[in-house]
This record gives sequence, C-alpha cells and structure tokens, in this order.
Amino acid sequence: MHEIVDGPKPKHAQLREILRRLAEHDLAPGSPIPSERDLAERYGVSRITVRAAVGQLVAEGLLTRAKGRGTFTAQRRYDLQLHLTSFTSDMVTRGLEPSTEVISCGEGVPGGEAALGLDADETAYRVVRLRRADGAPLALERGWYSPHVLPELDRCDLSGSLYEIIAARYGVQLDHARQTVWAETADGETAKALEVRKGSPLLVFRRVASSQGRPTEDVTSWYRGDLYQVTMQLDRTVPGSGPNSAKGGTT
Repeated sequence: MHEIVDGPKPKHAQLREILRRLAEHDLAPGSPIPSERDLAERYGVSRITVRAAVGQLVAEGLLTRAKGRGTFTAQRRYDLQLHLTSFTSDMVTRGLEPSTEVISCGEGVPGGEAALGLDADETAYRVVRLRRADGAPLALERGWYSPHVLPELDRCDLSGSLYEIIAARYGVQLDHARQTVWAETADGETAKALEVRKGSPLLVFRRVASSQGRPTEDVTSWYRGDLYQVTMQLDRTVPGSGPNSAKGGTT
C-alpha cells in the first residue's frame, strides 16, 4: 500500500504516481479505477486533488473517461511496424494468437480501383478478411490480388497468413511496397466488423505490393484507432539538406 504524505511533493503528484502504478502494473486494460469519492477517502485528499491527478493521466492517455460509467485504464496500443511483413507474423512476434475470418473471396472487376496493371475489363481476386489477436477484432482488410501472379487464389484457404500462402504455393516473395496512411471514422459496416461504435477513429493503410516488378497486391486495412499507434524513425538522408535547405526534414 502506498500512502500520501505531507512534504515538498504535491499531493496530486503523489496520487498520480500511485494511480500510474495501478494502471500500468495492477489492473488489466479496460478495468475501472476506484471512484473519486473512494480515492479521496482512501488517501485522505480532497476530490479536487483526485480530479487533478486523474485528469493528468487521462491527458497522457493512460486512463480514459466514459460518460456516466466512470474512469478506466486505457486499452494497450499496438505499435504498427512499417515494414513488409504479414499480420500473422507480426502478432506471433508480439506473443498474441492471430486468427482470420474470411468474410468474402471471389472475382470482380476492379477497374481503376486497384493498382495491379490490369486492363479496364480484367478481373482480379477480391478478398475481405477480419483479423483478430487473442480473439479481439483488430483490423478489417479489403484487398485486390493479381490473377496473373496468383492464379486460382480463390481456391486457397485464406484463414491464415496470405503472405505464407503466396510464398509456399506460388513461390512468390513480395519484395517492394508503397504504403499510404490516413485517418477515417468508421462507417456502419466497418464499425460492426471491428466491434466499435459508428464514427470511431480508425487508422487506414493502403499497401500496393509487388514481386520482381509485378504488381501483386492492392489492399486497404482499417485498424482500430483505440488499439494502434504508428511510430516512425525520421532521419535526414537527403544530401545537402542542412538547417537552411528547402529540402530539409521536419522540425
């Protein structure tokens, strides 16, 4: 048990550290913390002090408030890795159990929707899958795949790693990709699949991947914004891009 004492460190700062340890080490993600009244009585402080401590942790993203329900520990965020790997491999690396629900798989005419180098009337494979980790829905994928590189893809079991299937069945290694990231709010269909409210924030990734210069995959993935974050390392790599250069990096 940690106590709050009189001293140079403000009481709200002491309480904040107690709650931080509680949220980070003792409570599971999404667990409720004690009410303002309970915290005030337990630690002998005012409810104003409690509000200050809790408010700072909410601002940091460690706690979250739900109107009419109370305050909860925030869900842990997965750090998305921006390299060419499969969802399955990524989850296994994190020690999570990946699973995939194939929502639909068939042929269609993407027209100009997919960057697969196809004629306007050519068909491609359209695959829609829901990706889970430890049973929780994390991402909804809607992708187009080249019939020239991956013939009869619709006959494969796509409930595992598609990249492993592409490598094992077709002998194809995806060696280059261009990925674009943006933010959206969930429409009704996507919200239902991901088990979030309509209008919830999402991170959206569109990846166009190729193998030896052959366009193979054009897939867009909608990730839950409450569970994911993206971290990027930014290095200055352009020659001559000094502090005063128009080509310089970010500030």
